Amino acid sequence: MEKQKIRRIATEEAFSIPEVAAELQRLCRNPGNTIDMMLVRAIYNSADTYQSKFLAPLLDVGPGRLRDMDDNGVDMHLLSLTAPGVQLFDADTATELATVANDRLAEVIAAHPTRYAGLAAFAPQSPKRAVKEMERATQKLGMNGFIVNSHTNNEYLDDAKYWPILEAAEALDRCIYIHPRGPSDLLSGPMRDYGMFAALWAYGVEVSTHAVRLILSGIFDRFPHLKICIGHMGEAVHFWLWRIDFMSARAQGAGAPKLKLKPSEYFKRNFVITTSGQESPLALDFSIKQLGIDNVLWAIDYPYQPSAPAVAFMDSVDVTDEQRHKLYHGNAERVFHIKPL
Repeated sequence: MEKQKIRRIATEEAFSIPEVAAELQRLCRNPGNTIDMMLVRAIYNSADTYQSKFLAPLLDVGPGRLRDMDDNGVDMHLLSLTAPGVQLFDADTATELATVANDRLAEVIAAHPTRYAGLAAFAPQSPKRAVKEMERATQKLGMNGFIVNSHTNNEYLDDAKYWPILEAAEALDRCIYIHPRGPSDLLSGPMRDYGMFAALWAYGVEVSTHAVRLILSGIFDRFPHLKICIGHMGEAVHFWLWRIDFMSARAQGAGAPKLKLKPSEYFKRNFVITTSGQESPLALDFSIKQLGIDNVLWAIDYPYQPSAPAVAFMDSVDVTDEQRHKLYHGNAERVFHIKPL
C-alpha cells in the first residue's frame, strides 16, 4: 500500500514587496552604520552580490517560489514580511508600508489559497494604529497571525506602551511571531565582529532576550492566552529553562516582579517554536522532550535557508508518524488557523 503523502507547511518563510525594498535601498544611501544596516546594505545595495542571492527570491511569490516548493514537496509557505520589516522607518512611513504589504499579501494568498498563508505586519512605532491594522488584517484580510521583528527603537514588547498590541493579539486569538533583527544598541557592541552581527549569533541573542523579558515582566499573567512564536529551534531559550526558573525565584525575592508561575511554565504554555534554520536532530529531540510535541513546528527560513535540506531533515528525524504529521502541518494548522485538508 502506498504511504500517505504528508502535508508540509513551512512556517517562517520570508517575502517582500518593491515598496519596502525601495525604502530600505533609500536607507542604504544614508550615513551611519547601525547593526541592522550591516545586513540591509548587503542585501539592498545593488553593488553587492547578496542582492541577487536574496532580494530576487524575496520579491518572488509567483513561479520561482512555487517551483522551489514543488521541487521539494512543500505544500504551503506561511509568508511574512522579511526583517527588519517596517521597524527602521518613521511611524507614518512604517504604518503605510505595513498596510500595503498586508494588502499585497492578501492578494497573493487569494490567488494561491492552498499554497500560501500569511502573517500580517504592523508598525509598533504607533501602537494605536498598529492595533487597527492588526484588526483589519485578521477580520478583513483573513491573516493567520502577526510578525514583528523584535525590538522597536531599542524597546521591547514588555514596555507598557506596547501592551495594546499584546492585548489585541490575545483578543483576536492570533499568534505573534517574534522574528530576529539586529540587536538593540546595548546588545550590539560585541556582535559586530567575526560575522556575528546576524544569524550566526546576534539574532538568537536578540530574540531570546526579548522572550525572557516578556516572561519575567509578568506579561503572561496580564495576558494569559497570548501566544508567541519564536524560530530557530526556540532561539535556545528552552535549553536554559531550569536555570532561568532557579535564578528567577532568587530575583523575585530581591525585588523583580512576582510571577504566578515558573518561567518554564509560561514558556510551555504561551510559546511555540519553529525549526527554521536549525536542522539538528539532537536539538529537535530535546525540544520535543522539553516542550512537548504540540509546541514544535517545522519551518525552512526560505530564501535564507535552502528548502531541500530542511525537508530531508524533517523526513529523516527519528519520530513517530503521528509526531511527524504534527511537526509538518498539524501544529501549524492549529496555531496559525490554517484550514486542514
